[in-house]
Amino acid sequence: MGGESRTHTAPHSGGPSTGPVGSRTGQRLSGLAVALGLVLFLGGFAWGAVVYRPYTVPTSSMAPTIDAGDRILAQRVDGAEVHRGDVVVFKDATWANAPMVKRVVAVGGDTVSCCQDGKLKVNGKEIDETYLPDGTPAEMSNFPTVTVPKGRLFLLGDERGSSVDSTAHLTDAASGTVARSAVDARVDAVVWPMEGVLERPTGFEPLGALSSPGPLRTITLLVIAGAVLVLGGGAYGPIAKRSAAARARRASSDPAGVR
Repeated sequence: MGGESRTHTAPHSGGPSTGPVGSRTGQRLSGLAVALGLVLFLGGFAWGAVVYRPYTVPTSSMAPTIDAGDRILAQRVDGAEVHRGDVVVFKDATWANAPMVKRVVAVGGDTVSCCQDGKLKVNGKEIDETYLPDGTPAEMSNFPTVTVPKGRLFLLGDERGSSVDSTAHLTDAASGTVARSAVDARVDAVVWPMEGVLERPTGFEPLGALSSPGPLRTITLLVIAGAVLVLGGGAYGPIAKRSAAARARRASSDPAGVR
């Protein structure tokens, strides 16, 4: 009898792979990065929504610090946390009972007057107001010394020529001052156009501590870090797939071994 000839062929694995691409460790790290990124990204936005309120400023009374039409982020604060130099959002019935944005230049117990040598004077000290438009005096016209009652604030706009501020209410019963409780928020940054966090008004430092910036920078870093992790983790699969395809092409182009 003639011998039978049998041919054994190795199974081919050239069909498309339906399993996950990349190492198991890589897949786990990718998933962890996406999960952590989502926590940071969404957590940052949630934190920002709790801490900050957005406003659009309709007038130029705070120019050049804040121009008409600028969008700002204001940190929700209690009026007791307000310091000299802060730019605040407040609402007072005698000031049209609408949200207004002005700068606090004096607090309860302070004396404030203008102008000596073209400068504002608080508690007998001339204030260097670097945030005012270049070459403009602290006030267009003088106003007498005002003693700010306890629990109240004296506020001015940075554009002194057009701002309707405490100087326009000097004949009111409270001498133009506003209650601390009227303050809703403290402006932290101009976000459109993207001018960033407001500079600290260092001219008030000799009179006491200034407010610290809010957590906006930390929140921004959390959101950016979260986005990077989500994008990086999500990119692992496609990168691993392309790498595996490249290895397969190199392997198929190698000459078969002779046995």
